[in-house]
Amino acid sequence: MSTAIDFVAPKVNVEEKLFQDRYRVDVGLAHIKVFDAAVCASCTAQPCTVCCPAGCWRAAEHGGIELVVDGCLECGTCRLVCDKNNVDWNYPRGGFGILFKFG
Repeated sequence: MSTAIDFVAPKVNVEEKLFQDRYRVDVGLAHIKVFDAAVCASCTAQPCTVCCPAGCWRAAEHGGIELVVDGCLECGTCRLVCDKNNVDWNYPRGGFGILFKFG
């Protein structure tokens, strides 16, 4: 007869873990750009605002999208969820971007 061992996973606060990471901003050379702002303004779904784990994409008050690349986790999700193919996404230049503390 086997006995089950109860395992309780430790609670992880994602915001605290992300706070440990550092980001080196490449001023003047953003690694993510929008090809055409008018396309974002006409997009009703705006999946980038929901799917970005770093919260870099936000719905703008005037319509359209606001993009702040500082703090980007470089996952590429925004590029994949944009069904309009309106995201120009590249890795940052060497030495810039996210510096993960926990690998």
